[in-house]
Amino acid sequence: MEQENLDSVIDNLEQQENLSDNDIFTKIWTSPRKVFKYVNDRKYSKYELILLVFAGISNGFDQAMSKNWGDNLPLWGIILTAVIGGGLLGWVSLWVYSALISWTGKWLKGEGKTDSILRIISYAMIPSIATLILLIFQIGILGNELFKANGDFASAGYAANIFIMFTGILTIILAIWTFVLCVIGVSEVQKFSIGKSILNVLLPVLVILIPIMIIVSLVKVF
Repeated sequence: MEQENLDSVIDNLEQQENLSDNDIFTKIWTSPRKVFKYVNDRKYSKYELILLVFAGISNGFDQAMSKNWGDNLPLWGIILTAVIGGGLLGWVSLWVYSALISWTGKWLKGEGKTDSILRIISYAMIPSIATLILLIFQIGILGNELFKANGDFASAGYAANIFIMFTGILTIILAIWTFVLCVIGVSEVQKFSIGKSILNVLLPVLVILIPIMIIVSLVKVF
């Protein structure tokens, strides 16, 4: 029986379309299921580390904007912190997230292990990483004001503000597509339906948030 299963896997790999590096980065936008199946079946991890590093950097700049780092740091300090801190440590959060997906996925009879899910998540982050290109233009126009709580956007001019608004909308679209890719990727690794995969992607957030909300409620009571 084990030999038959092994032969089936080998036959599946032989019949599967061989994707080039270029295919991985282009077809993930239009044919993500095919790409994730290839990445999962072949354990394709050629760019996993670099993608995790850039995903960490992207998350670093997201933190810089949401936490208003510009109120306390110069632009060069924000960039250094986001690039170095995000690049070195940002991927840790994705590893933890992948581990939680694997753990909670077992409640739903999932098959994926942490390393397999992390590999898939790294490629699912490609749209999020692409927002760094938009960020370069935003920083070029607004500078440190982009990272302040009450940044002066008006002085940049009408045309610049229209462009900033446009890139902001694109950033939201890319964030949504990143979530969609995570759902599709997890469904491939875990062998879930899309509905079940959405639940698996959201469960780690609930697992963290619910205990925090309970603790906060208890603190308020006492």
